[in-house]
Amino acid sequence: MEKRILGTQGLEVSALGLGCMGLSYAYGPVLDKQQAIKIIREAYEQGITFFDTAEAYGIANEQLVGEALNPFRKEVVIATKFGFKGGDATKGLDSRPENIRAVAEESLRRLNTDVIDLFYQHRVDPNVPIEDVAGTIKDLIQEGKVKYFGLSEASVSSIKKAHAVQPVTALQSEYSIWWREPELEILPALEALGIGFVPFSPLGRGFLTGAITESTSFESTDFRNTLPRFSEENRKANQKLVDLLAAIASQKEATPAQIALGWLLAQKTWIAPIPGTTKSHRLTENIGGASIDLSSEDIKKIDDAFAQTTIQGDRYPAHLQKAVGK
Repeated sequence: MEKRILGTQGLEVSALGLGCMGLSYAYGPVLDKQQAIKIIREAYEQGITFFDTAEAYGIANEQLVGEALNPFRKEVVIATKFGFKGGDATKGLDSRPENIRAVAEESLRRLNTDVIDLFYQHRVDPNVPIEDVAGTIKDLIQEGKVKYFGLSEASVSSIKKAHAVQPVTALQSEYSIWWREPELEILPALEALGIGFVPFSPLGRGFLTGAITESTSFESTDFRNTLPRFSEENRKANQKLVDLLAAIASQKEATPAQIALGWLLAQKTWIAPIPGTTKSHRLTENIGGASIDLSSEDIKKIDDAFAQTTIQGDRYPAHLQKAVGK
């Protein structure tokens, strides 16, 4: 698989990464541990070298990522995150320097590694100056415990303030064909500062694959039950977006998911999306998206088609939306 460079410090990753959250968190029943490890190793065998986890995804998530990647640890990049009280996203933010250090030590232990390749602040903490956060990461880098610094869902202002203290290698935020907001201010700022971009939910939390319809019933523990965009009414209204993708995909002998990923990869050379999956066949399908060759004419057709549609439903409920873009 093609490699890409994130940031100006030389972090090289596969063009597509693997978002590991869904293997044990947020999307219904937890996958059997051995099956989760199998998915991660299959990803590596098919060219993925960039793996994403977080303290907030539960202790088990970091542990299984560490165990799965242990045989080829030196060949991969592991990203994890800090920033919540007790590692629980429901308990509020905590990016105090002492907590960042504590999380770093715990993540190193759970991942069974001596260094965290990319350490993100999961959400900006308004109670802690971003300069203090960046300074703490700078110290951890100097101590050899962290290699690169990242932010997630941060505003341009926060990115600039952090970057002035310790160069930010990557920003991780939601970006896909159906969530284009980063194009307004974030992408131009990242380009100017030399910061890479790691889109999460590049397949619209599964919606852009075409596998979800208005009649889909989610498990009771599935996070999507709480998202306005995934109400039955909004899924029905947004189906025309997937139909558009499917029509384009059929012309390219591809799947809607592959077109969605190919579109993202075509936006900038310093973008590395991290789709997640719990299924081997979906993993292989997603990886195929890295080989989709979309011309500027193809991109224009896709953009023109989507410009004529309006996405229905917010991406987060109001209380969660407050934590992004700080």
